Amino acid sequence: MTGITLYGCGPDEAGLALAAAPRLGVRPTITADPISVATVELASGNRCVSVGHKTPVSNAVLRELSRVGVRYLSTRSIGYNHLDLRYAESVGLSVGNVAYSPDSVADYAVMLMLMSLRSMKSVVSRADARDYRLSELPGKELRDLTVGVVGTGRIGAAVIDRLRGFGCRILAYDLRQGTAAEYVPLDELFRRSDLVTLHAPLTADTRHLLDRQRIARLRPGAFVVNTGRGGLVDTEALLEALEADRLGGAALDVVEGEEGTFYADCRDQPDENPILARLRKLPNVLISPHTAYYTDRALRDAVENSLLNCLEFEKGMSA
Repeated sequence: MTGITLYGCGPDEAGLALAAAPRLGVRPTITADPISVATVELASGNRCVSVGHKTPVSNAVLRELSRVGVRYLSTRSIGYNHLDLRYAESVGLSVGNVAYSPDSVADYAVMLMLMSLRSMKSVVSRADARDYRLSELPGKELRDLTVGVVGTGRIGAAVIDRLRGFGCRILAYDLRQGTAAEYVPLDELFRRSDLVTLHAPLTADTRHLLDRQRIARLRPGAFVVNTGRGGLVDTEALLEALEADRLGGAALDVVEGEEGTFYADCRDQPDENPILARLRKLPNVLISPHTAYYTDRALRDAVENSLLNCLEFEKGMSA
């Protein structure tokens, strides 16, 4: 049996790991505590650990994992932006990510598009207050619009598949062109799109990919949807454009500085992330707490594939 320590597991992930462990030949050590210097000792005796994306993995933690004999870290996420890959390698740790159902995020992204185009934040808020009048402005139909898809990996490609059914014009940008779409340069995509949806990974090269200059190139009344990573957008510049009524709206499942706020119950906390506070006040901005991936199928994929990553690493070590 292969010993694997899984950090940051809620009841849902813990149940999936326990169910899969006998079938995969895994002896899991499961904790709800996030990975930290204080919890590293839970990995003692195991060469592999699995972590979630909700908590940054500091270099100090990576050093401590290496010290207790860990040689492989599998993150239950597609992105690596919560840890330093180069530093991990320098202290003898290999790092792997997981693939999970792209339909989870793709469905959610299209839902956010439709909600934005129909002003659903205002519609629902008014209905909750028993104001059943129509909105001042009618909504928009996707078939009349040009949608720009930034990033056409598994999730971006799944979004494009869905958009075809709505009859809209689709523009795409990716360094690797892997799906049937009209690929255009990035600045041209922003200039021509009525709605932009972001599905690129967050790296040093893509941080603030939607920056002040590109936000200025967006069509007046354009919409921005982000289910990728918060750092893809210069949020201050986006806020200024929204507050000046230059854009039609935004739907953000991820936000810069979300760490420590998203996934927490902040109802009784007086001090709020100031960026989130400004975004929440806008009637044409939808905020959700990094939940696009959160479906039963995607969660099962992430947990099982993380365990399989560890087993593959152990197999390679013993070969």
